[in-house]
Amino acid sequence: MIRAFIALPLPEEIRLGLRLLQARLPMPMTVDVEDFHLTLVFLGEQPDHVLQDIHEGLEALHMPPFTLELAAVNSFGGARPRVVWAGVMASDPLARLQAKVAQVVVRAGIRASAKGYAPHVTLGRLNNPDADTVARLSAAMALRQDFRAGPWPVTELALFASHPRAHGPKYEVLARYPLA
Repeated sequence: MIRAFIALPLPEEIRLGLRLLQARLPMPMTVDVEDFHLTLVFLGEQPDHVLQDIHEGLEALHMPPFTLELAAVNSFGGARPRVVWAGVMASDPLARLQAKVAQVVVRAGIRASAKGYAPHVTLGRLNNPDADTVARLSAAMALRQDFRAGPWPVTELALFASHPRAHGPKYEVLARYPLA
């Protein structure tokens, strides 16, 4: 069983811009710069044969390249933030790609999530932050709402494995799929 997901890898200049943003936000657990990505579909723990079916479906996927841009910073978790992220500007091509990838996943036998797709790049995580940390983080995020990165050309997607570690997962690219 492999814990896996399908995502867009980010170019180095975008990852470096995100690293600078990270440095301005008080987060105890940050994502490593080489692990920044934009998830399309999270797969969870899957056996090899299911990942093979997904691999074959992704190889057959056709979509032209497009551009994306990141904008603003926010968090999930409301008054007790758990995840801090950079947002993605609205993109019809991204929505189409995500829907196509989700169809590949469903055809491989994985139930689709009932939650809507909220494209973002995770910057860091918080584990039960105290009120002072939340206040400092909220103030820092408010000052960074003008954050922008890109645009950059999206020319491929990838199948990733997620390896758990004490201070956050480490990601490994299993296969890349160029957009055609």
